[in-house]
Amino acid sequence: MKKYLPLILILIVPVTLLGQSEQEEKETLTELLHEFLEGASYNDAATHDRFWADDLIYTGSNGNRIAKSDIMDGVNQNPDRSVEPDTRYSAEEIQIMIFGETAVVAFRLVAEFADPNETDLNFYNTGTFVKRDGEWRVVAWQATSIPQE
Repeated sequence: MKKYLPLILILIVPVTLLGQSEQEEKETLTELLHEFLEGASYNDAATHDRFWADDLIYTGSNGNRIAKSDIMDGVNQNPDRSVEPDTRYSAEEIQIMIFGETAVVAFRLVAEFADPNETDLNFYNTGTFVKRDGEWRVVAWQATSIPQE
């Protein structure tokens, strides 16, 4: 048994480290998502630029497919809501799966409106992230509107 102990340790240690690393990556992605939604609430261009990959494919809940350049054009055409946003975005029911340098993040997006006469909206979102140069960026995004009850 003693001669197999180094082999067992070699097999166990990387699996343990991989589990810790995966959990850290999930925490990083969760934090990135929350930071993005906060910045998106304020229509912050730098936040959008950091979050989306240049080769993004984004399919919106309306069925339109757009690129990062389309998102950035829209952000830059609309005024910054730096005082108080009209809409606040948050994430609930977050699920994250890591596949090496690729991750899938699924969650329920909640859009809460400042106007009390407007009803909050909910969307299921799924994003595919790729880690490039040490940073996670979204390369594909799908948004689906959840019908109001």
